[in-house]
Amino acid sequence: MRLTVRVRPGASATAVGGSYGGGAVLVVRVAAPAVDGRATEAALVAIADAFGVPRRSVSLVHGATSHSKVVELSGDASRLSGRLLELLGDPPG
Repeated sequence: MRLTVRVRPGASATAVGGSYGGGAVLVVRVAAPAVDGRATEAALVAIADAFGVPRRSVSLVHGATSHSKVVELSGDASRLSGRLLELLGDPPG
């Protein structure tokens, strides 16, 4: 399953949830700074945790240096889709 995420580096805590721009873009807040790929790697780890899959099941497809990224998740598509819907409706707080 491919999904678009919006990474917000430098957050006070890492959290996954909520939508960006009123659409199906998942917000990922990470404490890591946007330096040397640290925020991207932290976002991939946070996404894996939020979806309950191993880190190796999450790969970056596009957007290594952008706040908007496309990632590929491997696993049970129906379970991943259901979890995505939960996360999109659940802003971290």
